Amino acid sequence: MVKKKKTKVYALGQHISMSADKARRVIDQIRGRSYEETLMILELMPYRACYPILKLVYSAAANASYNMGSNEANLLISKAEVNEGMAIKKFKTRARGRSYPIKKPTCHITIVIKDISLDDEYVEINSLKNPRWENKHTTMVMYSSGGVWDKK
Repeated sequence: MVKKKKTKVYALGQHISMSADKARRVIDQIRGRSYEETLMILELMPYRACYPILKLVYSAAANASYNMGSNEANLLISKAEVNEGMAIKKFKTRARGRSYPIKKPTCHITIVIKDISLDDEYVEINSLKNPRWENKHTTMVMYSSGGVWDKK
């Protein structure tokens, strides 16, 4: 039996007291980026949701280095999702014996980190060395009879 080497680790934060929409605004910026780039983005963004997400990214990277022995330069945020949690319900007392309901939303955040050095799918591509769009032999010529552009 061949045992497959683990390439993904995750960190899960549950019952974080903020709206799922506010956390998604930050999560959408870091999905698919490298670990080091993610840290720079999260430290410079002005949103309150950045701090718990930054803690989760640190935790997922620590899990990757402990469980797989991977280097931080090879880590990639492969999956990041935010789900709605339960709403914390309270009652605020008001005048004349009345009460006012308060619902504080919570969310669950999952960060999955992949080590690209252990994965066979990711091959380093130097797209700047050999650009695909550079073709020196194609020229456009317009014929006067039909007005149609043809490649020569």
